[in-house]
Amino acid sequence: MGLNLLVALLSFFLFPIKVNSQTCDELMKYVKSTGVGTSYTSYTSEAISKVTFFEITEGYQTYYFAVVCFKRGYYGCTEYIYQVGSTTKLYYSMSYLNSAGKAFWEYIQPYNRTLGCGVKFDN
Repeated sequence: MGLNLLVALLSFFLFPIKVNSQTCDELMKYVKSTGVGTSYTSYTSEAISKVTFFEITEGYQTYYFAVVCFKRGYYGCTEYIYQVGSTTKLYYSMSYLNSAGKAFWEYIQPYNRTLGCGVKFDN
């Protein structure tokens, strides 16, 4: 977990994407319209419906995002966007079939503060 926290902190300083001036909804629309996503659906998870990863290149810089769809009711879900590291998609994809929730906490949630657009959990 320590390595993920270090990566999350470094990404905050290394990825000053121009999205800092955008709202979370604007950022999500931009990412979805600009990038091609790869989705991982979690049929058995109680909380996560799917996670879609996007890779966007601006100039010489590449940015990585995860859009997490948390289940809401029987059919719906609520989406949140996270700016993640370059290896997050790989690690999540290798773990989500065992437990999408555990994979989320391990590989995506550590990036929660990078954009401040992730789901807010009560502590």
